Amino acid sequence: MKLERIRTLIFPFIICTAVLSLISCGPKARIAVSQLDTPGHHTFTGLKLLDLEKYPDARREFSMAIELNKNYSKAYTGLALVNIFTGKFDTAAENLTLGLKNAKTDDEKLFVNVARIRYYTSNKSEQKWLESAKNQFDEAVVIDSKHTPAYYFMGLAYKEGLQFNQALEMFSKVVQLKTDHVADADAQLKFLQKIQLARPATEAGKRIALVERITRADTAALFMEEVKIKELFKKPEVKVTETPSKEAVKDTDKVADTTLKEVRKVLAEVLAPAPVKPPANDIADHPFRKDIEGVLETGVRGLENDPKSNFNPNEVLSRGEFAIMLEDILMKLTGEKDLAARYVSSKSLFPDVPADMPYFNAIISVTSREIMEAKNVKTGEFAPLKPLSGVEALLTIRKLKEKLKLN
Repeated sequence: MKLERIRTLIFPFIICTAVLSLISCGPKARIAVSQLDTPGHHTFTGLKLLDLEKYPDARREFSMAIELNKNYSKAYTGLALVNIFTGKFDTAAENLTLGLKNAKTDDEKLFVNVARIRYYTSNKSEQKWLESAKNQFDEAVVIDSKHTPAYYFMGLAYKEGLQFNQALEMFSKVVQLKTDHVADADAQLKFLQKIQLARPATEAGKRIALVERITRADTAALFMEEVKIKELFKKPEVKVTETPSKEAVKDTDKVADTTLKEVRKVLAEVLAPAPVKPPANDIADHPFRKDIEGVLETGVRGLENDPKSNFNPNEVLSRGEFAIMLEDILMKLTGEKDLAARYVSSKSLFPDVPADMPYFNAIISVTSREIMEAKNVKTGEFAPLKPLSGVEALLTIRKLKEKLKLN
């Protein structure tokens, strides 16, 4: 009897001891080794490294913060940002869940809200990703209506969603608040104002407006969708006048240096009908395939297949190459058959465009009509070999349409 009572009393004690023993065997928080070895300092350092795009180093700092405090919200959110920037969206979603779960202060909650806006903007796996980002923005401004990062990153979300007017409102609010991201928001405002000036009419045009360096495929899409080149080539020729200026005056004194025979030779090369070629071999899976096929049918000079019947859709386009294409479009729409050789003996208007450059005549053709202009106003350089941005291409196309009265 006594033995049973003893067992009854001792058994719970044994169980408790065993449980405590198991708990003590679990992972322990790392002990700080210096005054700077704190969750806050590691997270601060991680965010600085994140700005420098040193993602492995940033990941290490956030992980060290969590080792010190497994409930440190900002460290989880910081890890989420690392995973967003490195394309590990599933892991980023898990990090954000832990960041929100451990968020206790308004500052921590705001940090998670803004990180979620960035997550949806970068991921776009959901059909309504922009709406999801907007929901996070709404939650953030309820907590703090003057939280600048929420406005800035929502502005970037609207920009990615091609809702440029809403993006302008967000960036304007950032500049108005005068706290964080002011310089970046001001740069975004100026960029979006250029897009508004270019007035892209199609979704493809709006998307290409955001591209820093347009490709041959982008150019085909712009000509087909923004210029409607296929339909235009079927219309009667239009007359466009040259608008010479101090910076664009033909040197008539040297015209006599070029013989009629040389001019005819250049014209024959330029105006000779292109041989019929098979469709491009390398565009089967390209999103702009239809546009490329359409522009190949029009025969725009400079946008043909190469000798191996490849279009090279992802090849970056230079400003000089774009000038050749515009000159060809001008020539075909206006009927000015001599345009391709009109300036072969003219004086160069740009220090970086010598008269023997293949793009020379085309550059003079489009700049004399104020369709394109110098890249650097101070030096007067045209930069013929530099890439062309999407918004530059759209602004140029708008000028072309105005000159041809196509608007």
